[in-house]
Amino acid sequence: MSMVYACSAAGGTAASEDDAAQREAGLAAAAGAVRSGQLVVLPTDTVYGLGCDAFDSAAVQSLLDAKGRGRDMPLPVLVGSWSTVDGLVLSVPHQARLLIEAFWPGGLSIVLPHAPSLNWDLGDTRGTVMVRMPLHPVAIDLLREVGPMAVSSANRSGHPPATTAIGAQEQLGDSVTVYLDGGPSGDPVASTIVDLTGPHPLVLREGAISLADVAEVVGTEVELAR
Repeated sequence: MSMVYACSAAGGTAASEDDAAQREAGLAAAAGAVRSGQLVVLPTDTVYGLGCDAFDSAAVQSLLDAKGRGRDMPLPVLVGSWSTVDGLVLSVPHQARLLIEAFWPGGLSIVLPHAPSLNWDLGDTRGTVMVRMPLHPVAIDLLREVGPMAVSSANRSGHPPATTAIGAQEQLGDSVTVYLDGGPSGDPVASTIVDLTGPHPLVLREGAISLADVAEVVGTEVELAR
């Protein structure tokens, strides 16, 4: 049976001690669920996410099954700090560093070749991984507790991404062990995805960060994938 926890974005004063306690309990329950190979729903700065331990291949398959999503659409990975990405990818090129410094935490996802030594299975990645650091304190707290998580939008494939925990629960039900309710999404616009695996930056999806802003930071013209 699923559990839903109200998780305000920040801890409170004496007047909101109950909220702080609920948030702490929710984060502890979510961390325990992730470590046990189960699925959790968490708020992010874009839409709600459905997540699990990125290094637990059975949990990743459960996530794909819950969404009704195939392996041909590999899962992104969320991290809780800038430095975490260094252990996940083959190398962090200069343009990636610039984008991380400019837009993390925030609505920018970066595609890079993943480190070949990693024992994970995120789907048919073709040797790459898409990473992002979300701008949401509940998500950050959970990620710093459990490490990198495979996270996709909290919805069944073909349905709109959930912008509330209740909306996610209506779609995913008891396939999720813990729902962290952080209130409505602050910005239901998906992240911008920049592919840095080729000779030039390629924007696979323009979202929260504009093409012009990406180009300004990397210092070169940036193409939008067709």
